[in-house]
Amino acid sequence: MAETASGRTEEEFQDLLRRLELALEASQIGVWQHNVNDKELLWDQQMHRLYGTGLQDRRVPSDVWMNALYPEDVERAVNDFQIALDGRGFYNSQFRIVLPSGEVRHLRSSAHFYEDHDGSPSFIGAEWDVTADVQLNRELTSQKAIAEARAVALEQSRARIEYAADHDYLTGLPNRRYFDRRLAELRKDADVETLGVLHIDLDGFKEINDKWGHAAGDATLQSAAARISAAITASDLVARIGGDEFVAVLVNIGSAERLEAIADDILSRLRREVRFGNDMLRIGASIGVASSRSDNAGSLLAESDVALFQAKKLGRNRVEFFTPELQADLHAERRLADELRLAPMLQQIEPFYQIQVDARSRRIVGLEALARWRHPEKGLLYPVAFLKLAEEYGLTAEIDAAVLTRVLADRAVWVSQGVEPPRIAVNISGRRLADHDLIEGLQALKIPPHAIAFELVETIFLDDPDDRVLANIDGIKQMGIDIEIDDFGSGHASLIGLVKLKPKRLKIDRQLVTAVTVSEEQRRLVGSIVEIARALNVEVVAEGVETEEHARILADLGCDELQGYAIGYPAPENEIAALLKPAPASGRRGSAVAGGGRATESATRRSDRS
Repeated sequence: MAETASGRTEEEFQDLLRRLELALEASQIGVWQHNVNDKELLWDQQMHRLYGTGLQDRRVPSDVWMNALYPEDVERAVNDFQIALDGRGFYNSQFRIVLPSGEVRHLRSSAHFYEDHDGSPSFIGAEWDVTADVQLNRELTSQKAIAEARAVALEQSRARIEYAADHDYLTGLPNRRYFDRRLAELRKDADVETLGVLHIDLDGFKEINDKWGHAAGDATLQSAAARISAAITASDLVARIGGDEFVAVLVNIGSAERLEAIADDILSRLRREVRFGNDMLRIGASIGVASSRSDNAGSLLAESDVALFQAKKLGRNRVEFFTPELQADLHAERRLADELRLAPMLQQIEPFYQIQVDARSRRIVGLEALARWRHPEKGLLYPVAFLKLAEEYGLTAEIDAAVLTRVLADRAVWVSQGVEPPRIAVNISGRRLADHDLIEGLQALKIPPHAIAFELVETIFLDDPDDRVLANIDGIKQMGIDIEIDDFGSGHASLIGLVKLKPKRLKIDRQLVTAVTVSEEQRRLVGSIVEIARALNVEVVAEGVETEEHARILADLGCDELQGYAIGYPAPENEIAALLKPAPASGRRGSAVAGGGRATESATRRSDRS
């Protein structure tokens, strides 16, 4: 009975051992034992498989382990074992081994210290391959590093995007978005008592861009930004809010005198030339200034803009301060501009006509149509009241078109009444001459050949007209419409421009004509202009003829036609129609003087665009 029990116990023990071996084999965990005083290790078969020894022996020289260690891990592995031995405690280490094939594997080793029956120190432990775990951890670490790097890059990118959204790329200054936000913050800041705003617009910047190119324009803007920034303190702010527009906000500025001194300093800095390569670029600035207490600074930018508009209006290159009166004047001006914008559509723009006569026969050979605005409240307005406003607000083309339409309508009425009208000169602005649709629009009007002449008013472009302007002028000529140059000799039109455009006639500026009765020099000058025109086969009209003596001298100097108050005052369509009808006695056209209103018209002698 005892033997049976003993046999069953042994059988159970062997069964347990087989299960343990199977479990160890399945887990690929190798078991080892190290008797410290011996030079041998006890390895099971799994240990041999882990180290790839190809051996079966249970007893293994300790050199097998030492030689298998990865060279760089030897010191650490041995040191971990020594620490466990000295402490007679738990051994735990991780190291690399090099298999006979050269493959590197990562192993984890753990063991417990114990003493055998004779007191000899020993360790019994287990090892298993953790290469997959190490590689996974390494990959996870790499991915974490990549993710962290991406997060840093994303944050940096976000910061750059935010900076770019708030700053001008060219000058590095804050832009309008940042400026508006910062100004709102300053208004709420309890430490800020007063604010001053300087609205700065560069003068001559377009000319620099056109003549030297955009690189020169960029250099100019960068220089301007640096100069404005150098004139203010660290607590102030300067921003670029437009193409060549800057705004400076001055904090706790104190007195108006100090504000004016800073504005004058900035203006002085901006007047200095800018070096661009071997060239020196000349610019200036117009500056509008406004200031107030910080709690009432909501309209400072708008007020400084009003002052800037005034600085430009008064000739640029200056500093102007905002006042309530200035705002009232500007409001009235803008209201008038809005009304003027509607005037052509409401048929409030109408022509008055001034006759032009042959210098010798005094026969009427032409008319000039001069714009009048029949305002519903202010009555009949002369060009002096609205023409400059039209130029400032870009309305000249619309006014010219409205006058031309009315002229053609008046001419049609005259023809229906049996009157043969002479040519009629109508002003055409440079803006309209550059219109791509000009010729198509003129063709739609069905203008009779040689019925109309166009006077080029904005003659400053004659020195270098662009291709579009030249093409339109050529198209105008092909339609049988004469080209006339107005104000010749005033300093705008040049001989080069005259040759390029080949006009039918030119009008000598009234300033040259006025003094011919008293100045031999002026008579010689007018005579020279006539000779130049003759050489180019161009007719000459003298305007500003105010006396009979003027008329006689100008005829003697060779002028072809005369125009002025001595010849006739501008008059409405019905008066001109009566003047153009043939006289019963002679069959010739009537008096060269369009009657009526000498006192009234004399007050407006300089008001017509002619």
